[in-house]
Amino acid sequence: MGKLQRILKHVFAWPAGFSRAWPAASVRAIEQSITAGERRHTAELRFCVEESLPWSYLWWHAPPRERAVNLFGKLRVWDTEANNGVLIYVLHADRRVEIVADRAAARAIAQSQWDAWVGQLQAAYRGGRFEAGTIEVLAAINDALAEHFPVGESNPNELADAPVIIRR
Repeated sequence: MGKLQRILKHVFAWPAGFSRAWPAASVRAIEQSITAGERRHTAELRFCVEESLPWSYLWWHAPPRERAVNLFGKLRVWDTEANNGVLIYVLHADRRVEIVADRAAARAIAQSQWDAWVGQLQAAYRGGRFEAGTIEVLAAINDALAEHFPVGESNPNELADAPVIIRR
């Protein structure tokens, strides 16, 4: 997709479509899934959905991965005690998903598995299964994190469980 075409797609993103895909009830269900999953492991999950990219990212034709890495820092996912934070980033306008895992989580789980979860989410979203697809993948990620980062004596919740919704 060309730069101008992408800019227009983001500038004229249809807000009603975003609201239908991510209603408040779905956002709450995703938060509950994150909270329940984090009780089983010491890793931290953040879920972020952005309606469209900021103008500066569009102007420089930045890929969604660049924005995901930026938000990984801004949301302090990198700042967990055990370096096992995971950000699931959804760029709604492009229907793209990125998963950014901190060092310990990236070492524990093969990149091919992270890629498979991205593909699973993108397929679910293409089919209009935003809430169900997200919860299915969160369950799979939580299973893997529980295997590699089991709960010990302490399991502090270092990051908020509520999804981050960025609207333009």
